[in-house]
Amino acid sequence: MTSRPSTLGELRASGWQSRPVKEEIRANAVRALAERRPLVEGVVGYDDTVLPQLANALLAGHDVIFLGERGQAKTRIMRSLTGLLDEWMPVVAGSEINDDPYQPVSQHARHLIADRGDETPIEWVHRDRRFGEKLATPDTSIADLIGEVDPIKVAEGRYLSDELTIHYGLVPRTNRGIFAINELPDLAERIQVGLLNVLEERDVQIRGYKIRLPLDVVLLASANPEDYTNRGRIITPLKDRFGSQIRTHYPLDAELEVAIIEQEARPLDAEDLTVRIPAFMTEIVAGVSQLARRSPHVNQRSGVSARLSITNREILVANAARRALASGEREVVPRVSDLDALAASTSGKVEIETLEEGRDSQVLDRILKASVLEVFRARVKPEHLGGIVTAFEEGLVVHTGEDVASASYAEVLGAVPAMSSVLADLGVGESPAAVASAVELVLEGLHLTKRLNKDALGARATYRARG
Repeated sequence: MTSRPSTLGELRASGWQSRPVKEEIRANAVRALAERRPLVEGVVGYDDTVLPQLANALLAGHDVIFLGERGQAKTRIMRSLTGLLDEWMPVVAGSEINDDPYQPVSQHARHLIADRGDETPIEWVHRDRRFGEKLATPDTSIADLIGEVDPIKVAEGRYLSDELTIHYGLVPRTNRGIFAINELPDLAERIQVGLLNVLEERDVQIRGYKIRLPLDVVLLASANPEDYTNRGRIITPLKDRFGSQIRTHYPLDAELEVAIIEQEARPLDAEDLTVRIPAFMTEIVAGVSQLARRSPHVNQRSGVSARLSITNREILVANAARRALASGEREVVPRVSDLDALAASTSGKVEIETLEEGRDSQVLDRILKASVLEVFRARVKPEHLGGIVTAFEEGLVVHTGEDVASASYAEVLGAVPAMSSVLADLGVGESPAAVASAVELVLEGLHLTKRLNKDALGARATYRARG
């Protein structure tokens, strides 16, 4: 930073050129696309749907509204677009609204340049500071977004007509940057009117002043489709001023859901604990979300957020860690018996539609079992199961549950040689905790396909032959 121009004269001599923020984003987007780099980081599953539309909007220089249910990465996309800004941008020193040194807007910047000319001090702003964000709430005011008279500045002796008494709102303070409004329909309609000039004439007007501030800002917004009718609406003139409306969506298949889980779920870091998560357990967690989005018993209008998958995986691992610590084990491998813990992380994120009181847990239990069954059928070859069923028909009984140590499952492996082939199908190792996880999946899968009986009592279950 010490090598960058520090005065207006040095800036001119360096050859730096000013350009509107939309042109800046367009140029950097063109470069990213030409180099086959992603426009936004950390977003999974939108390569063929949302991101091409976003690229079109940025190349066209549009303001954008993202329309989608909760948990569809709308806010992440908006925040990630700062990566398409230049890393550093010069502003007039002391400016509250990032004044362009070549085209100053505020009275402070104009007077400073008029007084000091090429000696006007220049500051450099990083692109991370060129992003403004506001969660729309019913109590949001025009003063919050646009600005208002600052009574403290008036009390200091300035005249009310002095432009320097203005306290700028969030939008002017994001001049030459990106401003995002989350949940736009929650903004009162009379406040939405205040954004019309920002989107069309590219300026704001502060009441009580005969001034117009020509702003250079990209406006982004997010909304839930149901918000148009449930909690509020976006006024028609405002919708008309957004250049592009982009519809987001949930992961289209379980593989994308798994990728999101692996990227976003926080690892459990605990001293002296080794955490291993079998792929089939993560697939079960992903399947729960996928099935919930297709279930007629789940309110699809409110959506099933991708956060459900993330928190479910985190709770699954946490329960496995608690179980391992209680039994004195140091290897943490989630099992099917740990899935009961998902009730706490699922209930608050899924709205069950049922006419009967207290059926929520039954609906969630059916979804969970359906996910286990799907993964079992996809992962285990049917021809490897005959020997296991035969062993149960000959009198084998297996107890599972939180209080059953991992080493106990090794006895099942010894009593049922056919189980080795199934463990190979599941790709688990030979550690006791990994074997326990695989054995529980096989036993539960055989029960769900009606080849074994299961007696469940509390946290324990007993599997035996049918009949």
